[in-house]
Amino acid sequence: MVTDLRPLRRPRVSLCRRGVLLGAAALSLARPAVAAAPSRIAAIDWAMLETTLALGVTPVAASELLLFRKAAIEPVVPDAVADLGLRGSIAYEQLHAARPDIVLISPWYENRAHILSRIAPVASFSIYEPGRPPYDAAVAATRALGMRLGRTIEAERAIEEASLEIEACRRSLSALGGRSVLIMNLGDARHFRAFGADSMFGDVLGRLGLACAWIEPTAFGAYPTVGVETLAGMTDAIVVNVGPTPPSALAEMRASPLWRAMPSIAEGRFVEMEPVNPYGALRAARRFARLLTGALGPLAHA
Repeated sequence: MVTDLRPLRRPRVSLCRRGVLLGAAALSLARPAVAAAPSRIAAIDWAMLETTLALGVTPVAASELLLFRKAAIEPVVPDAVADLGLRGSIAYEQLHAARPDIVLISPWYENRAHILSRIAPVASFSIYEPGRPPYDAAVAATRALGMRLGRTIEAERAIEEASLEIEACRRSLSALGGRSVLIMNLGDARHFRAFGADSMFGDVLGRLGLACAWIEPTAFGAYPTVGVETLAGMTDAIVVNVGPTPPSALAEMRASPLWRAMPSIAEGRFVEMEPVNPYGALRAARRFARLLTGALGPLAHA
């Protein structure tokens, strides 16, 4: 019996094909793995909460939801979202139990970022900062969050829908173009908070073709304590009170001779609006534009 001791022949691979295979193998080793987009989101900041929902993502947890549902209202927060308690005093145990992939904050919560980062990676998005129009910042934050969550198409859709709705409101209010409007939030019968042009309300006012009546410097878009008598110097302004407002303050205000003597009030240029989050993002901007258009409609078509 003769045994063939010759080595087995291996299939011949062309140099060209071999180069392609080696190159592909090298690229696969050099290319970093693409990280999956976070799917379990926790939102401490309300503007980030509404933006997450606007992108079609339901967070696993968010802060102070009872107040959000009363003071911000839009968008609707599903009942399944865990409430983390007060924004200023987060329930860290509850946050840990929610097992988030990412925690969304704004610069207002940076002093707690080091604690939050022990639970999950933290991402901060800024909308309200000196010298920057908040609407444009909200657009930028929406795009950035959309990229982070793998929702770029949804982000562009949210931006476009906000732009279209505000433009439609501007056309509806064209008869009031250039009118001065004071946006306020009544605290009690004699005092209110005034919003300036650097607030989201003031920014949207300008986009609607209206002028912001409050021209004094503000902190984060608002002047915290203004006496009702200030209205005496705003003889041409339309006064808009944005909720939430204590019911007792409204009742006392209406009964006050001082209030009724103010030019805007005496001449019927005072309107009330349902609550809107003054420090929200694009959904808050849309809600403000829509509700303001409805409130000013009778004056626009008078």
